Amino acid sequence: MAIDNIYAGWIGRNEVRRERVDAHRAQALAATLDVLFDFVDGAPLPPGWQWLYFNPIAARSTLAEDGHPRRELAGSFLPPVPLPRRMWAGSRVRYLRELPIGVDATRESHVVKIVEKDGRGGKLCFVTVEHRISAGSDECIVEEQDIVYREASARLQFASVGLEPAPDAPVEFSDRITPDSTLLFRYSALTFNGHRIHYDKPYARDFEGYRNLVVHGPLTATLLQNFARACKPECALTRFDFKGVNPLFVEETFELQAWSDANDSNLLNMRALDARGVLAMQASAYCKPIY
Repeated sequence: MAIDNIYAGWIGRNEVRRERVDAHRAQALAATLDVLFDFVDGAPLPPGWQWLYFNPIAARSTLAEDGHPRRELAGSFLPPVPLPRRMWAGSRVRYLRELPIGVDATRESHVVKIVEKDGRGGKLCFVTVEHRISAGSDECIVEEQDIVYREASARLQFASVGLEPAPDAPVEFSDRITPDSTLLFRYSALTFNGHRIHYDKPYARDFEGYRNLVVHGPLTATLLQNFARACKPECALTRFDFKGVNPLFVEETFELQAWSDANDSNLLNMRALDARGVLAMQASAYCKPIY
């Protein structure tokens, strides 16, 4: 579907953010995820942890009902899509070299494309943004991120009712996680994410149609990347692609699964399944042996 002219002006729009990759915030995420990392300056930032940094800081008075910054604000980087429900749908991330803790880093972003569609719950608009993170003259991470907007009237009751369990797979590795509200609160705080579906149950249920608090998509993607490194400790992650399919909810145990690709020994097929075995996130992790 052709995009409106008002959106066409946003394609190619640029934004530059600079921030120190501080060890304190990385250590706080390690504590949040209950993993053992002792970060010092110069140590590599684990894959997925770059989402702690470069997040917009918006005044409370500029927030919309959902907790995100209002898109109609003058100078906004993202287009003013009128559809009020916003989600991070997925990303394709390439890790070119390690991003060290303690460096001053730069993230350059630009809007790649905007596509409108009609979905099962109404109108949708997909905005793809490319992010490039550099430390000095070294480009470290390149990511294409897909953001989806949907209608407020599309109040999908996300109960997994009628959804089929994910098909069988030759799973080699698995791990089970039960997210609690403290995990969601801490991750929201560390990423300065005000989206109310992660901490305000009445809003999540009554306004956006979820049955409970929703686990952050990038949190699940970070857990999958941590899991990939645990499955293949002899390898370094060079690429990670993920797509959110169905939501995960607080206090409901979900399972991370991984298995080696039959045609590529450097590829891990990965997914997260909810408590009913329904596919929540599909992912691929590309690993390179460390010599």
